[in-house]
Amino acid sequence: MRKLLQAGTVLALIATSLIAGSPASAGNIVDDPPTDHIVIDLVAMAGSGCRPGSAAVAVSPDNTAFTAIYSDYLAQAGPGIATTEGRKNCQLNVLVHVPQGFTFAITKVDYRGYGLLQTGAVASQRANYYFQGMTQSTYINHPIGAPLDDNWIASDEVPIAAVVWHPCGELRNLNINTELRVSKGTSTVASFLTMDSTDGSISTTYHFAWQRCR
Repeated sequence: MRKLLQAGTVLALIATSLIAGSPASAGNIVDDPPTDHIVIDLVAMAGSGCRPGSAAVAVSPDNTAFTAIYSDYLAQAGPGIATTEGRKNCQLNVLVHVPQGFTFAITKVDYRGYGLLQTGAVASQRANYYFQGMTQSTYINHPIGAPLDDNWIASDEVPIAAVVWHPCGELRNLNINTELRVSKGTSTVASFLTMDSTDGSISTTYHFAWQRCR
């Protein structure tokens, strides 16, 4: 179902990004974001961390980022908890409709969550991103240290010269794979990890860089 992503819905969730205006290197020119509305179709989602109806996407007012919002993305481990609960994943397949003459790339992703990790527990967050028909990227892994009873944050950043740009003039779906892992390790009580914000929703911000098709 197509979701037209308007400004006010995610002001509290989107961090200001200067990436779209940053200088590029070695022949890559990064332009200001287009002023037209960006439309994202959430084509498909699958995984234990984003069951149907539990995820949505929204675009920032300045077209420099979009946010994936979840309502049920939690990995946990410990006594009496099934081992399958220790790994949760989500694959989002989105189609980004951009104004004619523009292309985009994902240059930074911000993950935020909350963790209650006992001493001895082992936890991590990881993700990869690729366009349909292009080579799947390697997973980027972020260990989350224990003990922890607090919010956590992790960021994936890619230099402009190394990003993969969406092919100009083509409609290709963007695949986003994320994963949370928790194991009890040497701990004897339960631990868990979520990707969420302080209001209880789960959010991940994907920052755009824009380039005019030449």
